Parts: sequence; C-alpha cells; structure tokens
Amino acid sequence: MANEDLGRTLRRLRRLASLTQEELAERAGVSVDVIRQLEQGRKQSARLPTLHALANGLGVELTTLLGDPPAVASSGENDGPRFVAVRRAIMPALGGPGPEPPGVGFPLDQLREQIAAGWTRYHSAEFDSVMKALPALIADARTATASADEEVRRAGFGALGKALQLAGHVAVRMGKTDLALISLERAIDAAGKSGDPLLVPMIVNSTAWTYQRQGRLDDALGIALRHADDLAGAGRLDTADGLKVWGALTMSAATSAARSGDYERAAAIMEAAEKEAARVVKLPDGGDNRMVSVFSPSSVRIERVRLAVQYGHPQDALALAKGMRLSKDTPPSWRTWLLLDVARAHTDLGDAVGAVKALESLRRVAPTWMQHHTLAVAIVRDLWALPNHPSGLRALAEFLGVCA
Repeated sequence: MANEDLGRTLRRLRRLASLTQEELAERAGVSVDVIRQLEQGRKQSARLPTLHALANGLGVELTTLLGDPPAVASSGENDGPRFVAVRRAIMPALGGPGPEPPGVGFPLDQLREQIAAGWTRYHSAEFDSVMKALPALIADARTATASADEEVRRAGFGALGKALQLAGHVAVRMGKTDLALISLERAIDAAGKSGDPLLVPMIVNSTAWTYQRQGRLDDALGIALRHADDLAGAGRLDTADGLKVWGALTMSAATSAARSGDYERAAAIMEAAEKEAARVVKLPDGGDNRMVSVFSPSSVRIERVRLAVQYGHPQDALALAKGMRLSKDTPPSWRTWLLLDVARAHTDLGDAVGAVKALESLRRVAPTWMQHHTLAVAIVRDLWALPNHPSGLRALAEFLGVCA
C-alpha cells in the first residue's frame, strides 16, 4: 500500500504512545528496520498484515494509521467556510448575545425531524450535506432552550444535545478530535438539562469512541463501563431504547479492551452483549430509531467480526460473518464495516477472489461510504499488487482511482 503520509503518521503515533522504534517492533512483531524505513520515507508501502500489526502495537484503529476516511467533498477543504460555520456553531464567540426566546408556534417537532434526518445522512456518508445543515440546527435548538415554557425548554436542550453530538461525530470524521470532544462535552451539558435519562449515556458513548480515536483507551473503557453499569443499576434495560444505549456502551468497552491487547476479554464481552441484543425486539420501543444508539444482534455480530479480523483472527471473522442476515435498521456505515472486514479477512488469508466479491457487494450497497474509506483503497492496492488479478478487480481499482 502506497501512502505518502504513512511514515509521518506512524512516527507521530509512536511518539504519542511513548514508544521507541525497538519497543514498537517488539509489540507489533514487525522488523524494526521496516519501521525505520517507513518513518524515514525510504519505504512508502506496507501490506495489510504489517499495518494491522503496527496498529495493534500502537493500540489504535487501522484507519487511524492509514488516515481517517475523509468527511469532505472532493475539494479536500476540511477547514473551508462550511466547516468554519460548524466551529462557530459549536463554540459561539465569547461575550456574544445569548439566544432569543422562540416565538409562538416554534416548530419543535420539525426541528427534531431535521436532526433525525441529519443522523440518517451522516450514516449514509453525506457529510457535506450534514455540515451545511448543522449551524442552523444548533442555532434553532439553542433558541428553544431560551423558552419560558419548561417543557419546550427541556425539549430544546434534548435537541441541542443531539445536534452537538452529531457535530462531534462530523468533527471526528474531519480528523479534529479535540473539537469533537468540546462539542460532545457541551452536548452532555445540554443533555443533563433535558430530563431524558438516556441522552447523557448516549453521548458518553460518542465520547468513548472519540477517546479511542485519540488512543486514550483506558479513559474510553472506564467511561463506557461506568455508564453501562449505571444504566443497569437504574433499571433502564427494560425498554428497547435503554437496552440499545447499554449495548452500545458495552460494545464500546469491548473495543477498548481489544485495542488494549485483551482480545479474550473483548470477545467474552461481545458474546454476552449479543445474547442481550436478542431481547431488543421483545421490548417496548420508546422513540425514533434514528436518534437512539445502534444495538441489535446484527450490530453486535458486525463488531465481533471487526475485532476478530483486526486482532489477527481472520478465519474466526469469516465464520462469524457467514450466513449473517442484517436487520433492516442496520445503517449503511455498519454494513460498510462488515463488508470491508470480510474483504480484509479474505485478503489476510490470501483469498483474492473472496476479497473482490466482498468489495463488489460493498460497491453495490454503499458506494459513497466505499469511496470515503481509506481502508477500501488499501485493500484494493494490496490486491492490485498481486501478479494475477481476479475478475472484477480492475473495475474496483478504477472506481477507487487505484490503477493508472
């Protein structure tokens, strides 16, 4: 895989982890000479198994090493005027005027629907569209929080929490995790004033995900487990929404455990979560699925496949993925990860034909997400470097701009 930024990213992540080149080589089981050549720019390529090993040694996602999937249009301006407007919405100017109270007939239901639609577009990788809408959504939610009517004010804080959570997710996709944490901290503050007992832990799960992206695995694990335990202790697992939020936190904890090197603990947590997920459809459904955490037997199995392939168990990953039937509410982003991980597993096992079939399926069901994922490019580059190209590979390579 060719990547002109790979060496610089590797050096930065290694230094953040306080590791010498020799220590990383030992952790990852990779030759120290490979690490030196990558960091010095003398080697600009590495195959997926090597990248997996380096990411695991650093305790980060593979996409963190490759470069996060971009959330910007083809112009590549991730600090252009549209994102400046999102920054300003998250962090209004100090000393500026507060929100004006809403007028009579303020369309609160319409605002909720617009925020839910924003989440749908986010999961469909329509990031530019989400960025365009976010400033107005956040401003309208702040207006509702200034209402003299307590019910409207609480609902406004709930809307503000979800809008700022969405802004935090977009910021992560832009590679701006510090801004994401600012947005999520403000979202948690708003959620605490909403009266919704599930909203704070939902946003905490996004915070845990952001900590993971920064390599703060202990922090991510700690807050996910703490809030999952709090939900269980408060008896919140007797509704579908409550169980979904608990499940999302539990899956996040498992991911952090795996990235900390405790794959067995992570696998046990995920297996227990999958059993609990079977209860979701049997419980009363309390809200809009677009606004609640993703948790179902499908999502748990997808995450189990992901952890298996990422931590060197490609055969287990394919066994877990075999015969999977995804629920209708599985977002395109989750379907993308499943097919990418199946392709990764086939690639790791030397099955180029199986990898191409998985990528062809991905192109059919989520072409936009596929183009956003640097991992898809990495897999196709690996396959393109093989002496014999399986049928269908050229079309994929041309779609992703890999071949000349």
